Amino acid sequence: MDRRHTAPWLLGLLASLLLAVVGLAGPAVPTAAAADFQDTVDYTLTNQSGKDFSGQQLANSSFAGAVGKGANFAGANLHGAILTQGAFPEANFSGADLSDALMDRTDMSHTDLRGAVLVGVIASGGSFSGAQIDNADFSDALLDRVDQRLLCAVARGTNPTTGADTRTSLGC
Repeated sequence: MDRRHTAPWLLGLLASLLLAVVGLAGPAVPTAAAADFQDTVDYTLTNQSGKDFSGQQLANSSFAGAVGKGANFAGANLHGAILTQGAFPEANFSGADLSDALMDRTDMSHTDLRGAVLVGVIASGGSFSGAQIDNADFSDALLDRVDQRLLCAVARGTNPTTGADTRTSLGC
């Protein structure tokens, strides 16, 4: 099944269920899996505007519903992070690893995503208007058609980490 054609309401439902399961399963996770989430931080529903997270290890952390206007995530590891319903306008995600992140209904307007890895992200219902995406990798990303077209109009370059062509990774 091509994930780009999945109904946005279904993705929202799946994201909500995932958040509920993660929230309920926190302490009951077997110890081997718990080690993977041990160093995660919960920024859910917080204001992180202007904060500096550059180069930090934030894999599997939650920024659900958070506000991070102008925050700096350059080079940060956000693999598997949850940014659902967050607002990160004008934030810097250059060179960040956002692979497998859940970014549905997230405001990424005017963000710097140059050189970022967004492989396998779920980013339906969001906004990427004005985002800088040179050398970003969107392979297997789930994007709304409108965002895909918007990003294809400005896509160029090759991701330095994965070697993926930005336009090809977007399916342009």
